Amino acid sequence: MEIDKKAKAILEREDEKAGKRALSGSMATLLTIVAISMSLFHLYTAGYMVFTAMVQRSIHLCFALTLIFFLYPAMARSPRSKVSLIDWALISLSVISCIYITVNWETLSEAVRIAEPNELDIILGIIATLLVLEATRRTTGMAMPLVALGFILYGFLGPYLPGMLNHPGIPLNQFIGMNYLFSEGIFGVPLGVSASFVIIFIIFGAFLEESGGGKLFMDLACALFGSVRGGPAKISIFSSGLFGTISGSAVANVMVDGWYTIPLMKRLGYRPHFAGAVEAVASTGGMIMPPVMGAAAFVMAEILGVPYISVCIAAALPAVLYYLSLFVFVDLEAAKTGLRGIPKEEKPRVKQVFREGGHLLIPLILLVYLLTGEQWSPMKAGFYAIVAIVVFSMLRKNTRLDGSKLVNALRKGATGALQVAAVCACAGIVICIVSITGLGLTFSSILIQLAHGNLFLLLVLTMIASLILGMGLPATPCYIILAVLSAPAIIQMGVPPMAAHLFVFYFGCISAVTPPVAIAAYAAAAIAGSDPMRTGYTAWRLAQVAFIVPFMFIYGPPLIMVGTYLEIIQAAVTSLIGVALLASSLQGFVLTRLRMVERIFLFGAALLLIKPGWKTDLAGLAIGIILGIIHLMNYRKERNLGKAVAFAADPPARRE
Repeated sequence: MEIDKKAKAILEREDEKAGKRALSGSMATLLTIVAISMSLFHLYTAGYMVFTAMVQRSIHLCFALTLIFFLYPAMARSPRSKVSLIDWALISLSVISCIYITVNWETLSEAVRIAEPNELDIILGIIATLLVLEATRRTTGMAMPLVALGFILYGFLGPYLPGMLNHPGIPLNQFIGMNYLFSEGIFGVPLGVSASFVIIFIIFGAFLEESGGGKLFMDLACALFGSVRGGPAKISIFSSGLFGTISGSAVANVMVDGWYTIPLMKRLGYRPHFAGAVEAVASTGGMIMPPVMGAAAFVMAEILGVPYISVCIAAALPAVLYYLSLFVFVDLEAAKTGLRGIPKEEKPRVKQVFREGGHLLIPLILLVYLLTGEQWSPMKAGFYAIVAIVVFSMLRKNTRLDGSKLVNALRKGATGALQVAAVCACAGIVICIVSITGLGLTFSSILIQLAHGNLFLLLVLTMIASLILGMGLPATPCYIILAVLSAPAIIQMGVPPMAAHLFVFYFGCISAVTPPVAIAAYAAAAIAGSDPMRTGYTAWRLAQVAFIVPFMFIYGPPLIMVGTYLEIIQAAVTSLIGVALLASSLQGFVLTRLRMVERIFLFGAALLLIKPGWKTDLAGLAIGIILGIIHLMNYRKERNLGKAVAFAADPPARRE
C-alpha cells in the first residue's frame, strides 16, 4: 500500500526536531557495540545468573545512561551527527557514578554508611541524581524531571510548608544515603523492574520484529478481517493489539502499524480523523492487554508482591472488553456509512500467512505457557522465548535471523529500553522522597478528606489526577507516582489492592488518547493528515469503555477474576454483552440510527450489564431485550415503507 507521503514528511520533521542522533562511522560502531553488550548482559543474567539487586541495577543504569548521552542530543538544535564534548563528559560521569555502586555495593549497603555517607558518596550521589534527571529530560521531555524536582524541593523545604504538608525536612546526607546508596531511590524497585523484566521483553519484541513478527501480525489480521465489513479498521484493531502487547508503548505502536492501517482505512472510505482515532485507541490497548502489557504492569507486580501472571490474569477480561467495544464501534461505523472491506484479491489467504510465518507464533505461545502453565519468572520465560524465536526463525528463509538481523535485534532491544530505564530511575527519586517524608500517608489522608469518605468521589479524584499526570508523563511513571500516592487511599476504603492498582494503571494508560494532550492520537493524526484535536476527541469517544470498566471492577471484583467460577463466568458473559450495547449507544446505530431516548436507555442497560451482579444483569438484559424488540419493529417498518415507496415510484406494470 502507498504510504501517505505528506504525513510521513510531518513525522520526519518532528524526528529531526527531537529525535536521536544519526551517527556514522566509528561512532555508530561504538554505539552498536555498547548496545549489543547491554543486551547480551541482560540475556546472560536472565538465562543463567541474576546478580544482586544493586549490581544488576547499577550496570543496567550505566549502560542506559551511556547510550542515552550517545544517542539523544541535549537540545533540538544540537548537532545530530556527532557526540559533543559535554556528552562525553556526561558519559564518563555516568560510568564512574554507576560503577562506584557496582564495585562497592557491599560496603555501601551497610546501615552505618547509608546513615552517614562520606564526602565522595555525597558528590557522586548528587552527580547521579542530576544525570538521571537530564537523561529523563532527553528521552521523555521536561514533565517527569520537573515532577521529580518538585518532590525533591518538597523534601528539603518541609519545615516551611503549611498544614498537613509540613514535615521536619530531609538533610542532604540522608537524601543521598537513601537515594543513591540504598535500593530505595534511583536503584529502587522501578529500576529493578526495568533491569530484570522489562528489558527482556523489549529484546523479545526486537527479535520478533526482526524475524518478521510484525509483518505476520499485519498479514494475519488482513487475512482474517480484510474482506469483512469495515475490514481495514478491524485489521488495525487486531494487528495493533497483537503488536502492542510486546511494544508496551502506544506511540511506538502507532508508528509501526499506522503507516499501513491508516492509509488503508482512508482509501476504503473512512474519514481521516476516524481512521487515526481507531489506530490510536487500538495501539493504546496494547499496554493493557496480556501477556506482556507495558512496563508498568511489571512494576505493579513488584509493588503488590504478586507473580506477574496474577496481574495478567486480573487484566485479561477488562482488556478483552476494551477491544470488543472498539471492534463493535468500527463495525457499526462501517454499517452506518456503508463501508466495505478490501477486495479479496488484495488480501492474503490465511493458509498462506501461516505457511510463510505461522511458526513465529510458537515463541509467543511458549511464552504464555511458561508464564501461566509452568509459573516461570518473566525473566526466565522471556529468555527462553527469545531462544525459541532464534530457533524457529530458521525454519523459513524469509524469517531467518542472519548475522545482521541478530545485531539489529540486540541493538534495538537495548535502545528500546532507554526511555523505560530513565523514567524508572527518575521515579525512584520520587519514591525515595515519599518514603522518607511519609507523603504517601499524608496524601492519602488528604484525598479521603476531600472525598468525605465517599469511595466513588475518591475514584473520580484519582481518575482526574491520573489523566492530568498522564498528559505529561508516560504510563509507567504516571502509574508509579499514583501507586504510592493515590492507590493506598483507595485500599484504605476497603478496595482489594489489585483492583486499586489496576484502576490507577488504566487511567495512566488511557491518557494517551484523552484530550487535550492525547499523544497517541496526535501521532496517528500526523499519519492520517487529520486535525489533531478532532482525532483526539474521536479517540476519546471510541475509548469510553476504558473510562467505565475500571469503576466497574472496583465495585465488582469478578471482572478481575476475583470470585467463584460461576461469578466470573457470569460477569464475563454479561459484561461482553454490555460493552457491545455501550458501543451501540455511543455510536447511535444498530440496524438503523437510534433515537436519543433509545441511546439513553441502551447506555443504562450497558452499565447495568457491565457491573457484576445478578440483579443488575437481569435489569440490563430486560431493558436491552425490550429495546431490541422495539428497534427491530421500527427497522422492519422503515424497510417496508422504503419498499412501498420504491414500488409506487416504479410499479411492475410500468417496468413491463
